[in-house]
Amino acid sequence: MTEQQSRSLSQARQLVRELRTFQQEASPPPALRSHVLFRVGLADGYLRFSSPIGPVFVALNARGISAVDHAEDAASFEARFRAEFGRAIFPLDPAEAPAWVGQIESALQTGQTAHLPFDLRGRSPFEQAVLCRTLLIPSGEVRPYAWVAREIGQPHAVRAVGNALARNPIPLLIPCHRVVRSDCQIGNYSLGGPLNKRALLEAEGIDLALLEQLSARGVRYIGSTTTHVYCFPTCRYARRIAPEHRQPLRSPEEATSLGYRPCQHCRPAPPASPDTSLASE
Repeated sequence: MTEQQSRSLSQARQLVRELRTFQQEASPPPALRSHVLFRVGLADGYLRFSSPIGPVFVALNARGISAVDHAEDAASFEARFRAEFGRAIFPLDPAEAPAWVGQIESALQTGQTAHLPFDLRGRSPFEQAVLCRTLLIPSGEVRPYAWVAREIGQPHAVRAVGNALARNPIPLLIPCHRVVRSDCQIGNYSLGGPLNKRALLEAEGIDLALLEQLSARGVRYIGSTTTHVYCFPTCRYARRIAPEHRQPLRSPEEATSLGYRPCQHCRPAPPASPDTSLASE
């Protein structure tokens, strides 16, 4: 038996002992009850954090982060959580929290969240696919709902993608604010509406005024006249293109007709050939 297996077995035995104690006591102390249920994934704890749009509660359990919501009223948050997930929830002692909880505060400030564990129990396989793909959109970039649908292999399920993101239980950390309409308008946001969505995108360095100008002109992509690769306007490689080499494009069809290939980083369309290169200057 390896050292890791031995440690896991020891932890499992400790949980069994705690559960037996829990069952044997007619009225176990609330602290013990919460502690045991939390460790076996039958209850969640929550902590309060600062974020770019104000304080939030983050619910979590042994599996990962399960919910994020405004931190205006703990009682209301607890009631909403119980109604949504059907599990008990209680204020968590930071000393009882998993080690990775220490990364949440910096993740909320930097937008770098893909390394965190998440608990998506209760979401359909489709919803989980949408949320997991959205999680990988880089900070400072946006993608259309149609892009998410195509990336998960459901190109005609654009409306269903929007519905799944509207039900995202972990906004901010699963960054549904980085998904926008195909016309580059930012759309709605479940955690406080469009104003909060704008604030989050601007905090990540996105020039929304420029995005809206491009939208008004019908521009959906930016190509490089030197590499002949085209990107979504917020792609990190599009931002490197010098002004004199920027080619506005309205559609993948127009881009293809002018000899442009899709960027491999932001993937505005399926790659035209295996050797498609990134746009850069």
